[in-house]
Amino acid sequence: MSEYHNVIWSELEPGATVSLARVLTQAEVETLILFSGDTMPARRPATPESAPPSVEAAALEVIVTGLLERRLPGPGTRIVAQHLQFDGRVRAGEPLVATVTLRQKLEREHRAIFDCEVLAGGQQILWGVVEVVAPTERQSGSDAAAQGIIPHRNGVFDRLLQRGQSLEAVTCAVVHPCDEPALLGALESARLGLIVPVLVGPAARIRSVAAACSADITALRIVDTEHSHASAGAAVALARSGEVDTLMKGSLHTDELMGAVVAAKDGLRTERRVSHVFVMDVPAYDRMLLVTDAAINISPTLAEKADIARNAIELATALGVDTPKVAILSAVETVNPDIRSTLDAAALCKMADRGQIRGGLLDGPLAFDNAISDVAARAKDIRSPVAGRADILLVPDIESGNMLAKQLLYFAGADSAGIVLGARVPIVLTSRADNVRMRVGSAAIAKLLVHARRAAPPPRQS
Repeated sequence: MSEYHNVIWSELEPGATVSLARVLTQAEVETLILFSGDTMPARRPATPESAPPSVEAAALEVIVTGLLERRLPGPGTRIVAQHLQFDGRVRAGEPLVATVTLRQKLEREHRAIFDCEVLAGGQQILWGVVEVVAPTERQSGSDAAAQGIIPHRNGVFDRLLQRGQSLEAVTCAVVHPCDEPALLGALESARLGLIVPVLVGPAARIRSVAAACSADITALRIVDTEHSHASAGAAVALARSGEVDTLMKGSLHTDELMGAVVAAKDGLRTERRVSHVFVMDVPAYDRMLLVTDAAINISPTLAEKADIARNAIELATALGVDTPKVAILSAVETVNPDIRSTLDAAALCKMADRGQIRGGLLDGPLAFDNAISDVAARAKDIRSPVAGRADILLVPDIESGNMLAKQLLYFAGADSAGIVLGARVPIVLTSRADNVRMRVGSAAIAKLLVHARRAAPPPRQS
């Protein structure tokens, strides 16, 4: 929380200026849509990560007026007139720079006129003037109220992108990119240097989607297939032959892709159980959080949970966590013979003690609050290097995991990316509801994991 002070009218000098650089998050875009009442589907943009123009303009005006009311002149400022024009598009995740500059002071009622502009990606998209009544007495304010309204994330995905910037892009088979989010996600990941995409699917449909969203794919390799099942098989074959380093799910069903991945004869099996991990940036939590398995294994056995833990530890390590802390979740924090998940948790911890699960610190059973809250752990007198500071949450089954992950997404405003582990190559497993930003985050994770595996080989192939 930061405190700020105003500049009173007598101290204002023409030319005084202040800027704010920030990124408009998807959660904020969605909040603005709700606040504006602009919820009619017909008015929504073609791409889910951008807001309707009226909402974009409102968001930028809020940023500009916030600069005036909080920074220059600051607390006590009253806006009396504004003439702002908007022309352009703002997408969640795009850097914005807002600037206000004092043009003129007016003696009448201590008024002042400010020139205002907002740049998105270096292009001016909002400009104009705002007239204010400047404060004449000292006042101060703080960010406390804003912290209660706007989620503050940890910058997890920005750091992952930066971590992989110096690494070579990895080749990626994009499986059946036959809708706009799937294709644009792959193209944006390529633009950021994460992947070199190979588009696998019906060539005519892919080119039609590209034309509809004005995307240039002339330089990309397309592996033509008849339908989604064939796309999955062709992509897996590319991975088996070593032609691609990773797979990215497009607009086909998960079971179609995963059926080809786990096929006994021509799939991508290893000695490990295949499992899914959500990598999450939760505003209320002070670190990157991995949730597993919330998408593939329905009711995993003890042996399967051991592999789920190994996969998640491998991923967390590749993403920069030195010794990942694994909380094995249940409804309670004590071993209860009537609750299978508590028995599995105790057994997994003993397996870690015996070196059967390496690379992380395991503790469990832990209830969710004890896993992520120091306060809750101390209240229960739980003394553990994991409790309250977990990097990985290993859930009892797919139902609890799926509900937990989606509650963090929709109630807590988390950002997330998803990836499948335990196969010969990482698999970016996106949902059809995922926007381009989520797909890019998943591609960044796959890139880092591919490079980590090159330094330390993956599990043996079956």
